[in-house]
Amino acid sequence: MWSELRKAIASFDIPADWIGIRAVKETSTTRLVRDALPQVNGKSFTVGAMLEVLVNGCLGYAATNSLELSSLQTAAQTAYKQALAASEWWIHPFGESERPKVVGEYKSPFLEPLDALSPGEINDLLVRICQTLKVDDKIVQTIASASTIERESWFVSSNGSEVYQKILSISTNYGATAQDGAVVQQRSNNGSQANCYQGGLELLKQEDLWHRVRQIGEQAIELLTAEECPTTRTNLVLAPDQMMLQIHESVGHPLEIDRILGDERNYAGGSFVNKSDFGNLVYGSPLMNITFDPTVPGEFASYGFDDTGAVATKEYLVKEGVLQRGLGSLESQARAGVAGVACARASSWNRPAIDRMGNLNLEPLNGTFEDIIGGIKHGVYMESNRSWSIDDRRYKFQFGCEYAKLIENGKLTKTLRNPNYRATTPEFWHSLIKVGDATNWQMYGTPYCGKGEPNQAIWVGHGSPVCIFANVEVFGGGTSKIQ
Repeated sequence: MWSELRKAIASFDIPADWIGIRAVKETSTTRLVRDALPQVNGKSFTVGAMLEVLVNGCLGYAATNSLELSSLQTAAQTAYKQALAASEWWIHPFGESERPKVVGEYKSPFLEPLDALSPGEINDLLVRICQTLKVDDKIVQTIASASTIERESWFVSSNGSEVYQKILSISTNYGATAQDGAVVQQRSNNGSQANCYQGGLELLKQEDLWHRVRQIGEQAIELLTAEECPTTRTNLVLAPDQMMLQIHESVGHPLEIDRILGDERNYAGGSFVNKSDFGNLVYGSPLMNITFDPTVPGEFASYGFDDTGAVATKEYLVKEGVLQRGLGSLESQARAGVAGVACARASSWNRPAIDRMGNLNLEPLNGTFEDIIGGIKHGVYMESNRSWSIDDRRYKFQFGCEYAKLIENGKLTKTLRNPNYRATTPEFWHSLIKVGDATNWQMYGTPYCGKGEPNQAIWVGHGSPVCIFANVEVFGGGTSKIQ
């Protein structure tokens, strides 16, 4: 691949200031079983390249699904013409400083290759999961799925960049729906599509798999007779699988610099954060330390370089409650004059890279799970996201969870169903009064973070310990799901 891409770069006969090629090969599989019956067994392959050309301070793009030299040359010409035509109206003059030379590689860690099991063996495992979930006749539906992706990318540029990355990932999901008359409850493994990681098929063989599968089925039944979550203001304790959604929606999206600059407003909204807030805004309590960290082994959005070649490093977005930097690529940093991170990412070869979340994590402090619960006289503990709704400035939100427990005098007592909570982003993060330690820090991921026009669904990762938020409004009942 390297020789073909270098040859293509050398052959382009266009007076561009800079040229880049990002070539991608991706193989993915999807297996889905419902009620112990296979529903989907799919495999797909895609290959192509994105050509990026800098002319007169403006970037142009063109993609091709052929890596033949003639196709790459045609795409380069198209991108050049696009950049040249647009350069009369650029909003910021870009240069090679936004596309520095970089050389290196990144590979996902794994123990077993993604083809270590046959499709039939994976299907058998998913069928058994569905059978094990059905712990009672009141379980009316079971579901289990497993998806894998093997992605290779090569990035070369006219100023000497050469970056190779190979990412292996696996996403699993299983859950049960229980019904008793008009009462219907769902329980899944940490929420739909939260168990997404980099690695190999060893991730399908976790030691506690069958215990966890049975527990999910039992909890679905348990929820049928549980009390409704009370409507009150109280201490809210969130498990890491719900903190994933909380971090994603109320920290990740508001800090995307292109969103702050207005690029997303006609599609996904803006942000309550302003450029002047960086370095000044007290985003939350002093216990709030949020990092952008693509260096965590096995986390879903780990990588060595973003899709423009910028070197990915761990950086604090919020430190001791104070906003430090944004989720902005080298382009957005130049436009906004705000410190950012290596987060220019594209969902495929046929999309240009834009500002995206990667791994956003709440750093652990101190406190075991027992310590956290033990200090609460009254509160509600919630797990696993079920629904979400947040305004287009990422300010007011309302989230629902699958499963909850009442906390009374330092103990988890009654199971509660239909638990929800609402707040504003600043109010909520200022109410953070305790952050757990490394013993209860867990990471999760999702492949469905949507953004951009045309839309790009991309993978993100979020890690967090168990956390306590004081005086939060909680309530029962269903909620709407708004993406």
